[in-house]
Amino acid sequence: QVQLIESGGGLVYPGGSLTLSCVASGRNVVNHVTGWFRQVPGKEREFVAGINWNGGRTLYADSVKGRFTISRDAAKNTVYLHMNALKPEDTAVYFCVSDQVLRRWGVPTSPNEYDTWGQGTQVTISS
Repeated sequence: QVQLIESGGGLVYPGGSLTLSCVASGRNVVNHVTGWFRQVPGKEREFVAGINWNGGRTLYADSVKGRFTISRDAAKNTVYLHMNALKPEDTAVYFCVSDQVLRRWGVPTSPNEYDTWGQGTQVTISS
């Protein structure tokens, strides 16, 4: 059984930083695309960032490009989302996702492409 456990959410002032962690079990992050989506109540889930199977390709939403960085630690089977210069509009529940396709080169942006989701972690940016 594949599981993704997120942590690191919280309340931060505008301009602050947070790092989210996603620990995977039952699936090796090195062989699969792993990424992050976010969702605000009443809106659809939005792609934030993703990293492909070998780490050679990353993809970011335009709204976070230059502020967020996705990385991973293969030894810990963990993916991170480093978030800087946070804005109130970054407030959302952030979900870690994993793609069951083995060694996919690209990074899908549709939520339908990911078969496994974490439980989500709340990120709130407010003064």
